Amino acid sequence: MTEQKVTIQDIADALGISKTTVSRAISGKGRISAATTERVQAFIREHNYTPSAVAKGLAEQKTYNIGVVCPNDYEIFDLQYFHRCLEGVSDIITDEGYDILICLLHEGELTNLKRVVEKHKVDGIVLTRTMFEDPVADYLKECGIPLVVIGSSPDPELSQVDNDHFAACRELTSVLIGKGLKRIALIGGPNTHIITDTRRRGFEAAFKEAGIPVDPSLIFMDTDSPEQTTDVMREILKKKADGIICMDEKLTSYVLAFCKSRHLHIPEDFCLASFYNSSMLENSAPPVTSLDIDDRKLGDAAARLLLAKINGEEAENVMLKSYQIILRESTNKERPR
Repeated sequence: MTEQKVTIQDIADALGISKTTVSRAISGKGRISAATTERVQAFIREHNYTPSAVAKGLAEQKTYNIGVVCPNDYEIFDLQYFHRCLEGVSDIITDEGYDILICLLHEGELTNLKRVVEKHKVDGIVLTRTMFEDPVADYLKECGIPLVVIGSSPDPELSQVDNDHFAACRELTSVLIGKGLKRIALIGGPNTHIITDTRRRGFEAAFKEAGIPVDPSLIFMDTDSPEQTTDVMREILKKKADGIICMDEKLTSYVLAFCKSRHLHIPEDFCLASFYNSSMLENSAPPVTSLDIDDRKLGDAAARLLLAKINGEEAENVMLKSYQIILRESTNKERPR
């Protein structure tokens, strides 16, 4: 018999045993004698039998699918992050015979996710965004399905993989303070996102370490559109900030567009930096100083942690320090100290 023609039924017929016994011998689970297991394994070796993904899944009661949950409200700016995370997950799970099933969710609507979970289409799930009020994570935790979140969460019961954004944002802010900047404005996105709070705390910690009081009037949260950014920039100019840090590349692009429309010059009028890097900021005019976060490593670590949970192994939370500060022209100006 050729490898393509051999099935579990073929093995069962040849050895005079049931398909269930063959499956147990292949998976190593269930009550079966050592002698029978050896007979099955010897047959497999002799005929170069490789169980199909479906047969293997049935034998082990696994689907060999990993669900990756992404928000459906992402923008073009978010694609780089999700793409890199998916690459990292894929790098690990494909070596273990798993495939990825992507589940897109819109504004907390759980219908698609419930269908995936309740029909047992995946063995575990990676959640790519964490929120303070998180109905997605709450639902998955109640279901008892193996779950790993990319990002930090105040829920100690959730398995988490994150980068040390607090340390990274504190370090970048400290670099700008070291350049003589003392009135640095911070522009951030939705306060519902945990990453927003983490980045803000890192920003404030840098000022505390430098012995410089933070001016709360220079911190602008819940900024999420070009129109809102325009209003924020008018306030920043009135307050004569000498630097601006945006929490992500989207907000940075809005600031760059505002400056271009008002004929403002960076870094001559003020320095500009971003807490998240992208190819767009690398190629902007001027190129923008940024924090380069290795999102691929986040996906890699999340996949390893999830596979450990699926296999019933002990698995600890992971905090990576895979970031670096990329200094570019947008902060290439020393200020009087």
